Amino acid sequence: MLNETNSELTHLIQQSTKLRIWARSRLWAQVLIAMVIGVGTGMLLGPTTGWVPAATANMIGDWLALPGQLFLGLIAIVLVPLVFASIVSGLAGVPSNQAMRKLGVRLGMFIISTTCIAACIGIYLARLFEPGIGLELPLENVASQASQMQSFDLARLPDLVAGVLPTNPAASVIQGDLLAIVILAVLTGVAATQVRREKAAPLLALLDSLMSISMTIVKWAMLLSPLAVFGLMAQLMIQIGPNSLLGLLNYVGTVLLGLALLFLIYAVLLKLIGGLEFRSFFKIAGPNLLLAFSTSSSSAVMPSTIQTARKLHVPDDVANLVIPLGATMNMAGTALYQSVAILFLAQISGVDLSLAETILLVGTLVASSIGAPGTPGVSIAILASVAAGFGIPAAGLVIILGVDRLLDMSRTVVNVAGDITAAVLMKKALS
Repeated sequence: MLNETNSELTHLIQQSTKLRIWARSRLWAQVLIAMVIGVGTGMLLGPTTGWVPAATANMIGDWLALPGQLFLGLIAIVLVPLVFASIVSGLAGVPSNQAMRKLGVRLGMFIISTTCIAACIGIYLARLFEPGIGLELPLENVASQASQMQSFDLARLPDLVAGVLPTNPAASVIQGDLLAIVILAVLTGVAATQVRREKAAPLLALLDSLMSISMTIVKWAMLLSPLAVFGLMAQLMIQIGPNSLLGLLNYVGTVLLGLALLFLIYAVLLKLIGGLEFRSFFKIAGPNLLLAFSTSSSSAVMPSTIQTARKLHVPDDVANLVIPLGATMNMAGTALYQSVAILFLAQISGVDLSLAETILLVGTLVASSIGAPGTPGVSIAILASVAAGFGIPAAGLVIILGVDRLLDMSRTVVNVAGDITAAVLMKKALS
C-alpha cells in the first residue's frame, strides 16, 4: 500500500514538473494561466464577496496592477521612436515606387472595407437583437443632455482634415499623438525614397539602430507580461465585479457576437488569401492576442505584434510598415463596437434613426475609427462625440461604462488580429 502511495506521489510530482516546464516554454500558457488566476483573485477581493472593504480592495488592486503599469510604461517609452523608425524604414525598404503604391492602395482598401463591414455588422446585430429595448434612462438626464447636443456640421470637415497634418512635430511627440507621428513618418519615408541612396543612408542607419534598441527594451518588458496580465485582470474584477456584467448581458452579448463574426472574417481571409490555417495562426499569434486582451491597447502590444508578423513569415519591411499603420488606423473592432453602442444609446433614449441617418452613421463611424488612438477608454470619448452629432443623448453612456473595459479588451483583440491579417495579406503586394 505504501509503495502504491509513493508511486502515485512520484507520478504527480513528475506530471507537475512537466507542466511547469511546458508552461515556462510557452508564453501564451503563462499569460492564460495568469489571466485565470487574476480573474479569480479579483472576484474574491471584489464587491461581490464583501470579504475585504472596498477601499482596501482598491488599494490591493492598485498594487497588483503595478507590474502591468510598469509593462505599459516600458512600452510607452519606446512607442514613439519605434513607430517612427518602423514606418520610415519600411517605406525606404520598399523595392520600387510601384510596389509602394501597390502596397498603399491594398492596405487602404483593406482598412476601409473591413471597417465598413464591421460597422454594418454592428448596426445589423443591434437592430436585430435591440439590446437597448426595455432599459430605462432617467428623463432628466435625457433632457439635460439633449439641450447640449450639437448638429452634425460638414462645414468643419476641411478644418478637421487640415488639422491632421503635424505642423508642430515636437508637440506631437510630447503629446504622444500617434496619428500625427504616423503621417510625419510616412512623409519622411516617402521622401527618403526620392533622394539619392547615399543621402538617406545615415538617417536610415540611425533609425535601424533606434529600432533595434527599442525592440530590446520591448523584450525586457515582455518578461513582465504574465505578472502584468494577472495584476490588470485582478484590478478589473475588483473594480467592476461580475454582477455589473449581468445587467447588460444582451448588450455585451451583441457586441461579442459581432466581434466574433469579424474575427471569423479575418480567419477566412487568412485561409483563402494568405494560405494560413487558423490553428497555425492562433498558435503563433495567441500570446500576442492574450496580451492585447489584458492591456486593451493595440498600441501597447504593437512591438509584440511586429514580432508575431515576422514569425508568420511576413518580410521585415512589410511588418515594420503595416503593423504601425494598422495599430493607428485599422480599428474595425472599434467601429463595430461603436455602431452597436450608438444604436443601444438610441434605443434606450427612444431616438429612431432613419435609413439615411444610418448610412451617414456608418460613414461617420468609419471616419472616426480610422486614426483613433489605440489606447484604453478613448472610444468612449469618440462615442460621445458621434452620439452628439446624431442628436442621441449621451446620458446613457453611464450605463455602459461598467462593461466598457471588458468590451474594450475584446475589441482590442480583434483590432490586433486585423493588423496581423493585414500584414500577412500585404506581403503579397511586394511579391
